[in-house]
Amino acid sequence: MSEQKQQNKMGVMPIPKLLITMSLPMILSMLVQALYNVVDSIFVAKLNEAALTAVSLAFPVQNLMIAIAVGTGVGINALLSRYLGEHHFDNANDVARNGIFISIISGLVFTVIGVSGAGTFFRAQTSDPEIIRYGTQYMQIVTFFAIAIFMQIAGERLMQSTGKTFYNMVTQGLGAIINIILDPILIFGLFGLPRLEVAGAAIATVIGQVVAVSLSLYLNCKKNTEININMRHFRPCGKTIKAIYEIGVPSIIMQSIGSFMTFGMNNILLMFSSTAAAVFGVYFKLQSFVFMPIFGLNNGLIPIIAYNYGAKEPKRITHVIRLSIYIATGIMLVGFVLFQTIPATFMAMFDASDHMMEIGVPALRIISLSFLFAGYSIICSSVYQALGNGVYSLIVSAARQLFIILPAAYIFGKLFGLRMVWWAFPLAEIISVILCTILLRKIYLHTVKPLME
Repeated sequence: MSEQKQQNKMGVMPIPKLLITMSLPMILSMLVQALYNVVDSIFVAKLNEAALTAVSLAFPVQNLMIAIAVGTGVGINALLSRYLGEHHFDNANDVARNGIFISIISGLVFTVIGVSGAGTFFRAQTSDPEIIRYGTQYMQIVTFFAIAIFMQIAGERLMQSTGKTFYNMVTQGLGAIINIILDPILIFGLFGLPRLEVAGAAIATVIGQVVAVSLSLYLNCKKNTEININMRHFRPCGKTIKAIYEIGVPSIIMQSIGSFMTFGMNNILLMFSSTAAAVFGVYFKLQSFVFMPIFGLNNGLIPIIAYNYGAKEPKRITHVIRLSIYIATGIMLVGFVLFQTIPATFMAMFDASDHMMEIGVPALRIISLSFLFAGYSIICSSVYQALGNGVYSLIVSAARQLFIILPAAYIFGKLFGLRMVWWAFPLAEIISVILCTILLRKIYLHTVKPLME
């Protein structure tokens, strides 16, 4: 065993300790992220239901930005970790610099599209002038500063690739805290500042992101010594960018599908009422408390698998996969119990009217049945990505969200009414589990098992 490998904890640390060490900071930081997303909507809901609906309808665009940023980050993370495992350090630096470059370009593209197309986006979904006004304001502000979220996620993935996830907790936590503090001040005009309402929520969000990305870049330069991200004399490398996207594009498409699913669900629900769409938006905010820890776990899992794949350590790969599935299933079980027992309490946090409560309580209980299956599927998708088979994740995500949830929701709604729409979610997760198991076995036989020979 080489000296370099001994110095890298991903190759030698016991798997349970390593997974906790890598994942816990990210789990905590993502819980904070989930908290500020919920707090954001709670304050907006105090304005009126139209404001809450507008922010809910804007969610697919925000989710699309995050999807492209995270998907690109998956490519950066997996490729960089693999090169470090193989001790190809110049290649690792090249991946890091090109990853920063394409993140900047992606952010600029969203700025142009988002600012110019916000009004059209909302008018395509509703004719309510108040929702259109609130939504256009919100979307234009968050997309104008899109580069911040892209660079923040890129910086986080560089840290994850070298095992320094603690610093991500610091950057995300600081950004979230700033957002939470500024939300009521800017929304309601406290301390002599003007009352900005929904625009204030958007401004608070982007200020938090700008602070987070600034700190992330500083820490990557000063603390992340395994890689060098000095962009002086940098020239884009088509080969490296292609390699990043070969891994990342399936993840981008997979996560972008979530935006299209949300957009489609919003339009299905708007056939019933804007309140139903607002309930769906509330669900998405609440479920982040359950799903974010799993995503934090994934952020620790992917570089561990990628590193040990590069280092040809199949036993460590299988060990971390099994342990991650157990942990994810446990987290989801806790979420299921909470959504089943106190859904009314959750809805009350968003100043839900009697009508909103009537729709929301059964919705939360029905959708949360999917939690029992979702943890396993999420871990499987991360395994596929870490081992360079992101297309498997794409297959599962497309099947679940486009070919099951949306058609089932539409048909159930047309035939049986609003309450049956929510049953599309647990149905989709049951089918996903079956598909994930088939693909996991396939990738084990073709990718992991040969390393044992």
